[in-house]
Amino acid sequence: MLQVDWKYVRASRSLRTGCPRSQQMLELRNITKRFANVLANDNVNIVVKPGTIHAIVGENGAGKSTAMRIAYGFYKADSGEILIDGQVRNISTPHDAIALGVGMVHQHFMLVETMTVAENIVLGAEPGNAVALDLGKASAEIQKLSAEFKLAVNPNAVVEHLSVGQQQRVELLKALYRHARLLILDEPTAVLTPQEVEEFFAILRRMREQGKTVVIITHKLSEVLAISDEVTVMRDGKVVGQVQTKETNAAELARLMVGREVLLRVEKPDADIGVTQLSVKHLSVTHADGTKRLDNVSFEVHKGEILGIAGVEGNGQTELIEALAGLVPASQLSGEVRLEGRDVTRLDARARREIGIAHIPEDRHRRGLLLDFSLTENSILGVHYRDALVSYAGVFLNDKAIRKRADQIIAGFDVRPANQDLPARALSGGNQQKLIIGREFDLQPKLLLVSQPTRGVDIGAIEFIHRKLVALRDDGCAVLLISAELEEVTALSDRLLIIHEGRIVGDVDPKVATIEEIGLLMTGSSKH
Repeated sequence: MLQVDWKYVRASRSLRTGCPRSQQMLELRNITKRFANVLANDNVNIVVKPGTIHAIVGENGAGKSTAMRIAYGFYKADSGEILIDGQVRNISTPHDAIALGVGMVHQHFMLVETMTVAENIVLGAEPGNAVALDLGKASAEIQKLSAEFKLAVNPNAVVEHLSVGQQQRVELLKALYRHARLLILDEPTAVLTPQEVEEFFAILRRMREQGKTVVIITHKLSEVLAISDEVTVMRDGKVVGQVQTKETNAAELARLMVGREVLLRVEKPDADIGVTQLSVKHLSVTHADGTKRLDNVSFEVHKGEILGIAGVEGNGQTELIEALAGLVPASQLSGEVRLEGRDVTRLDARARREIGIAHIPEDRHRRGLLLDFSLTENSILGVHYRDALVSYAGVFLNDKAIRKRADQIIAGFDVRPANQDLPARALSGGNQQKLIIGREFDLQPKLLLVSQPTRGVDIGAIEFIHRKLVALRDDGCAVLLISAELEEVTALSDRLLIIHEGRIVGDVDPKVATIEEIGLLMTGSSKH
């Protein structure tokens, strides 16, 4: 039975009842929200003080994003009240929230890539009149805001040419341009590199110093402890604690989030490394425009080994994994790839899967799932043609066999809710990831290519995924791991390669090398 931590209950009560309304920027009072039979928010109470950075943490599906989308007018609560500056407000649409000084930056950016920064920022709030759009006036104001908060964004830059971190800043500018006093940020660091996270946090601190209030929805406890003033913890649609950050720690927050003790570090026995499973020699990927994205890369991965690849995103990691998975056109490849000594360089993706190569992609929506298909249908992507899943000479799918396989994946990898008829888009990001991982593990691969395995995944699911990867390694599989999370890739890997500008620039022992040494190699500032 779950033990109630009364210290947190009392702290939560004192924060809710002891904060004068004049000291409240935002209050959610008794908010309840259902989606069909799912109770997303259950009598939620949250108080956010002005001029603070307030973190809301919880597992995927805990209700944290739903609660903040209600505060922003994206959803309407079934019951309860929203207070801004101590007064009950009717916020039915995002327009209502913006008018009250509330802005929100969603996890998946809402930018038009072919438009400029200025055009994106003014979209829906265009300066001038119906006859003449005064972009010059908008650009001047954007430049002023960018300088004030040290965002370093060029209003005339085209969004598709910006890094992910710069696009994040454009989303912040969109809210600031609309005079937001309270910014709600949904998983703001999910797609940022470690360097970009530090820069982003410096921006948030400047915003706080200038009187802005920030709410961060996240599951990354190290970041919560580094940036926030207060933390609200949610579990199963309820608030289970609201505490001062300085009075808590990662282990206690994790326990509140999950309802049990959580292992915050990767525990794995020493690897029993076998023979070479994958051999890559002089592999290069050259795009159609002549740009070389992967440059003369050579390495080996052995049975029973996790080989990690660390690097700042955009330095060839995506091209490497996709080349090995058979997703890069042969015309763009040079070099050699061998699995168990067999040359597989010219094999397509299906042929590679058939000889034992499984792939967990970095972008689960673009490469991993069909969001409008059911969990059952998604569970057979890439293997739907196999004899065990078809009947009548391969003409029809064998529904009974497919549903049995889907049930095994859902149960074995704790996919929630455990309803295989739901569309994939109905799952949280973490549960979508567990579905993909379960599908690929079910192939019993000889080589697993895994990229960003825990991106956007909550702490309980991270622990689960890490254990599964180590268990697969211990069963003799060769694992090639790419992760933007330095702590993750160093903890899981038995060996670690560093990639920079498409080249391998370092080969280090993750047990010995420091984060600083790895970081220097990642940025090309040092040679190993």
